[in-house]
Amino acid sequence: MVSQKVILYQLFPRLFGNTTTQMKVDGSRSENGSGKFNDINNTCLRELKKMGITHVWYTGVIEHAVVEGYPDNNISDGNPLVIKGKAGSPYAIKDYYDVNPDLAEDVSQRMGEFESLIDRTHKSGLKVLIDFVPNHLAREYGSDSKPEELHDFGVDDDTSQSFDANNNFYYLPGKKLMLSDAIKKRFPDRTYEEEVAKATGNDQFTATPDINDWYETTKLNYGIDYSNGGKKHFEPIPDTWTKMKHVLHYWAALGVDGFRCDMVEMVPVEFWNWVIPQLKQAFPWLIFVAEVYNPKLYSAYIRQGKFDYLYDKVGLYDTLIDVIKGDRSALDISECWQQLDGLDKNMLRFMENHDEQRLASRFVVGDPGRAIPAMAVSAFMHQGPLMIYNGQEVGEKGEGPTGFSGDDGRTTIFDYWNMPEHQKWMNDGLFDGALLSAGQRLLRDAYITINKLCAEVAIGDGLFYDIMWQNSQNEAFNSDKLYAFLRYSQKQKLLIVVNFDTADHSASVQLPSHAFETLDIPRPIKIDFKGLNTKLGFAAGSEELISEGLPLVVEALGYVVLEMEY
Repeated sequence: MVSQKVILYQLFPRLFGNTTTQMKVDGSRSENGSGKFNDINNTCLRELKKMGITHVWYTGVIEHAVVEGYPDNNISDGNPLVIKGKAGSPYAIKDYYDVNPDLAEDVSQRMGEFESLIDRTHKSGLKVLIDFVPNHLAREYGSDSKPEELHDFGVDDDTSQSFDANNNFYYLPGKKLMLSDAIKKRFPDRTYEEEVAKATGNDQFTATPDINDWYETTKLNYGIDYSNGGKKHFEPIPDTWTKMKHVLHYWAALGVDGFRCDMVEMVPVEFWNWVIPQLKQAFPWLIFVAEVYNPKLYSAYIRQGKFDYLYDKVGLYDTLIDVIKGDRSALDISECWQQLDGLDKNMLRFMENHDEQRLASRFVVGDPGRAIPAMAVSAFMHQGPLMIYNGQEVGEKGEGPTGFSGDDGRTTIFDYWNMPEHQKWMNDGLFDGALLSAGQRLLRDAYITINKLCAEVAIGDGLFYDIMWQNSQNEAFNSDKLYAFLRYSQKQKLLIVVNFDTADHSASVQLPSHAFETLDIPRPIKIDFKGLNTKLGFAAGSEELISEGLPLVVEALGYVVLEMEY
């Protein structure tokens, strides 16, 4: 059975559906607006499906801390001293059993509105992922939506102990939380009390977190005693493990198809080994995507932790960013897969997400079309999934200061804000792209073409063969600007050549004799090359391909996908 390649669309509802055009720096919810679950209508979902998307990752769904509450719905204001931005961080969870009320038209019906979105998404032929944030939660966490029989996080903790295997938090007995002056000066008239200080989310076991720390969060205790050399206390099963299993089960039972798991490497792999098989036994269709940045841990989190996919950030993403900037050679791309120890099919490839700078920003390449070759490599290089961040396909720039977030080329996740280029495609809920420029239409079409090519058997289900080792010695092939590889299965064999240069490139692409053996292509033989994204066709003999190569022209910032027939 041929596997369908996962193409994931990261959609931030608070930003995605916001139609407000005039933004106020550090503006309130009423001033700057907020997108809603209901803004993601059937037309939108049909268009995403037509774009080639298979899964939608709804970011910022679970209730997180916000400054302005909803008193009529018994949701109190949050303390701005421990909230980043007025809209708050979607990774500072306030209630694991509720959704962000900012995303509801009727706050009292917020969970029903999210369930309706799940239903609409499924009826459109798409799957639903949400964030699971297991390492830390908001300083002001408190669930008013959990099942009554459950004890909330920290309620049963012994706060006199810095560590106890059944505590949900790590404590600093005898110390009060002391926020830094840099944090307090933003709100000089406010105070925040934490009588027994808890460790901060980014593994800061101190009562004085800095403004650059995740000071708005507290670290969860999975049974590792960091004060005693990281000694592990996993038997009996720690209370945090049991609570988190219940959280995952709760959302899966509502119809969620998978989880993008935040900062996975800060949570012991043994927990994932314990929880993921249990969830998949109850919900076999679930997929788990891990945000992991340490390549030394990749194998552990796939093979022991049982994750389906991991971020390929430190390897392929970082390399491709340097290649499109002109700081590295395309030949360096080969090092990425060589270091993966056979985990290529488990790597989630992307060129944007909420943590990274926008491609169209002045901090990366400015012209988003320059990233199309990188997207082609990300999509076609192996069986693993591809991800697109909302607005990427129309050149969203992430320009200007917004409030808590500065002018750094990222679309803020902490402030009430909009995506002006995306709004042109959204067109007040019509999702017809009527306001896009000609250049934006071409850019979006380029993404759609890449996505549709992912449906080719060899790309979705085939194997990968790098031919750069042969062509790096080929004088008729510029290995600084061109990257070439094969994708193959029993049913289909493809030659793919990508051009990172702003000029057309003529090249003669050689196929190694070893490739014919690996792809099980007999020799000598004549091969016809049929273009899948071009009308051009070629023909060449196997011995000619080995000794001289296939002559072709790859357009500036373009690529060719050629099907081999014999």
